[in-house]
This record gives sequence, C-alpha cells and structure tokens, in this order.
Amino acid sequence: MTTGLGGNSSSPCWWSRRGQYNPGMKYALSLLSVTCIAAITVAQEEFPKASQKSQAYRRFREQSTEPSYGLSKVKALVRKLKPNEEDDRILPVKTYNALSVEERFTYTMIHAEQFSQNCSVMPPLVDEEKKIFAYPVGAFGDEGVWSDRQLAFLKNNRTKVVALLRNTIQKKGRVGVNLKLAIVTTNAIELIPDLERIYTKDRKDQDILTVLMLLMKEGKYGPFLNSASYKKLYGEDANWQAYLDASVANQKLILARASDFYKNEKH
Repeated sequence: MTTGLGGNSSSPCWWSRRGQYNPGMKYALSLLSVTCIAAITVAQEEFPKASQKSQAYRRFREQSTEPSYGLSKVKALVRKLKPNEEDDRILPVKTYNALSVEERFTYTMIHAEQFSQNCSVMPPLVDEEKKIFAYPVGAFGDEGVWSDRQLAFLKNNRTKVVALLRNTIQKKGRVGVNLKLAIVTTNAIELIPDLERIYTKDRKDQDILTVLMLLMKEGKYGPFLNSASYKKLYGEDANWQAYLDASVANQKLILARASDFYKNEKH
C-alpha cells in the first residue's frame, strides 16, 4: 500500500477507497472509523512525545500553497460541492469545462476530487525538523487524492502547468505540499533551479530536498541510484519512515547531485 507520494505503509489501520462502490461500504466505513479511533487512542499513549518544535515543523510540512488564479471563484465553487455516494466531491462536467486553464490549475491545487481516508496510526516523529524524508507528507490532509480527470489535466497541459507552478512558487515564496505533489506528478525537472533557490533561502523546508531526490529517482539518475542515500531511502528494506539526517553535508550533496542531474537532462 502507499501513502502520500508513494511511501510504503505497514500501519495496520490504513484505508483508501478504491474500485467499485458497494452497499456494505457505508457500514464498513463506520465500523472502520470506530476501530481506527480506538487504535489511535491506544497508540497515542504508547508513542514518544514529539517536541513542540517537531510538532510545529509537521504543521509546516502539511501546509499547502494556494495559487492566485481565480482563487475566490474556485473556492466558492468548491464550497458548494456535495459528496456523492462514494464521498467524492466532483465539480460538474459543464462547470469544470467552463473554467480557464489557470482556474483548473487552481482547482486542482486546492481540491482533490476523490475521497481517500488515511486513518493510519502514525507515531510522532522525534526531531522531525532535523530529517530529510524519502517522501513528503500526504497532501490534502490525507483525505483526498486527485481524480483521473485532474491527473489528466496536469499531464496533458504539462508545459502550462509547469509555468503556473513556477509563477506560483515565485509569487508565494513557498512550495507547499500540494505543489510538491504536482511537481513530482508532472516530473517537472525544469523547476529544479526554482526549488533550490527557495530551499537555500533558509534551508528550513527539507521536503524540497525530498522532491529533488524523487525527481532524480524518476529520472533514473545513475549517481543517485547508486548512492548509499538511495539504498537507505528507497531500497528493499526502506519504509515510509526512512530518512537521512538533515546535516549540512547531506544538504549540500543532494543539492549538488540535483544540479548535475538538471544540467545533464533535456528539459
């Protein structure tokens, strides 16, 4: 199973709605909710306490970055959406088709049409702010994933989407978890310099380094695939908790590899 951008999950209380709806699903979900709440309550008593700094960094990692294109209009449309029998909240085809490309971009960045519940018993991560993880946290509060229509939009309009991502990053000065997901989904190697500029301003957002590594992984960049870092993060024994220490040496190494990868790629 996968979480977030594809991390392995061995947690016993993970569920994501897939496939066809069936009449027993609602009852199953209710039962599942009770089970997960009980499991989380028990687990919270056993997990180590995360520091205030770690908790603050987790909230920072989970933040999205909202594009400005038609934002008020799109937000108003999203607020009116009603869940269907599968708890998906989907904009009607006619309304969706009437949106401009820029507005569809904003819609996709702030709203995931397909419902996906992640009730994993996730332990607090000690010193989370000092780690470079294999995967960013899940977007949309781990409660939604992009529908096939939204994924098709991102990939079929890739050139325009990459430009809109770049403009949003430059204007907002931040790469929220939703933008990270879009960058990985579109394999936006062109944005490596933009990501490096944002990161080196304060070296706070270690998930930017994670995105750089995922781009190198997708691009099958030899120096990275053959590294000890790759084996630790994405090897056979790795899981969703895999991380590197966010040491200055590791930061510099990832940035240097990503820069070399960018220079050697056609983009």
